[in-house]
Amino acid sequence: MTMTTQPRHLASYYDVLVVGGGPAGLAAALGARETGAERVLVVDRELEAGGILLQCIHSGFGLRYFREEITGPEYAERSLEQALESHVDVLSDAFVFDVTEDRTVAIMSPTVGVATTTAASVVLAMGARERTRGAIAIPGTRPAGVLTAGLAQKLVNLHGYLPGRRVAILGSGDIGLIMARRLTLEGIDVVGVFELMPHANGLSRNIVQCLDDFDIPLHLSTTVVDIVGHDRVEKVTVAPVDAHLTPQLDRSWDVACDTLLLSVGLIPENELSRQLGVRMDPLTNGPVVTSEMETSVPGVFAAGNVAHINDLADWVSEEALIAGRAAGRRATGQRVPADNIRVLPGRNVASVVPHSISTDRVHTLYLRVKEPMLEDSLIRLGDVHERKVRALVPAEMASIKAAPRLLEDFHGDALRIDAVPAQEVTT
Repeated sequence: MTMTTQPRHLASYYDVLVVGGGPAGLAAALGARETGAERVLVVDRELEAGGILLQCIHSGFGLRYFREEITGPEYAERSLEQALESHVDVLSDAFVFDVTEDRTVAIMSPTVGVATTTAASVVLAMGARERTRGAIAIPGTRPAGVLTAGLAQKLVNLHGYLPGRRVAILGSGDIGLIMARRLTLEGIDVVGVFELMPHANGLSRNIVQCLDDFDIPLHLSTTVVDIVGHDRVEKVTVAPVDAHLTPQLDRSWDVACDTLLLSVGLIPENELSRQLGVRMDPLTNGPVVTSEMETSVPGVFAAGNVAHINDLADWVSEEALIAGRAAGRRATGQRVPADNIRVLPGRNVASVVPHSISTDRVHTLYLRVKEPMLEDSLIRLGDVHERKVRALVPAEMASIKAAPRLLEDFHGDALRIDAVPAQEVTT
């Protein structure tokens, strides 16, 4: 990994300050430099920038952004090298504990102590955190051996510790699927993946490559209803659920294991955003953002998993470049285009980002559906455009482009995005 040069003190002013040094933060800093911002600082709380990618030693990253398949650490290193070569300052092992509406940023670290600085633009790129046992309230005792899949990944890949010998996994999120394969390769018995929903919540390729290829069973519409053990997990009790997701306890069974990994979703890390007072979207749990990824607080932008949970680091970087470039333009007095159309989730659409667009340039809208559509489907852009897709599932983000030529016949200030069966008559 490329080593960063730590600034020994904070300047009193930065053109753009980025909170978070993962793929979103590093790409945002690069984008800011591309548009002329001179003084760009990335602040990251870890000892080394790179974010969660540093523990993702598997391949599958970079196909879109770097046009090459690489591992997570390689993706992080290339992103960091790009930022440093563009003369971005990176302050790691530092924590941003306050940002005000006038973009005064309070930071503490062993290097600079407790200090404040101001910025013309701020980009929020803090990423996401995992849901824990407390967030989903699993009954049972509190023994050792219950941990999130991401923590298990860090223990195995960065520190060389195995979490247990016989592992059950609750939830079919991508980190859990990847850890099912990783632990199997280390000789651990993965007894099964248990998913509450009637469909998997990870990418299809991970279902195939991490479960099917290793004969690891996936139990859909099934959840953990009890954890048993005193000092260490001894077993978990699992049960099928009905159409209302209510466990059928009379059909439950015990699964012997010494470890339970939780892969039950990610939560955008937005305590700082809420503290700042930006408008939040209850559907994404992230800030409401314009097509330039600007929040409701002028000069404050958001990108990556802070704004909405992405499937791929490549998409995070692409989105963060948009935010960083806009932040750089604002900081240098250039025009940041305004939006004139609100974007709303419609039929079978759980969320859509960004929340507004304009009719003068091309935008990419990212969405997730509520229910799986496993046959030919349409993503419909109001009544002016539609895109045919083979299938839509909640676990995989979909997208549709909105271009000026497609919107020239659109009238109104709100554009609804629908996901409908292809058999429907289109307009």
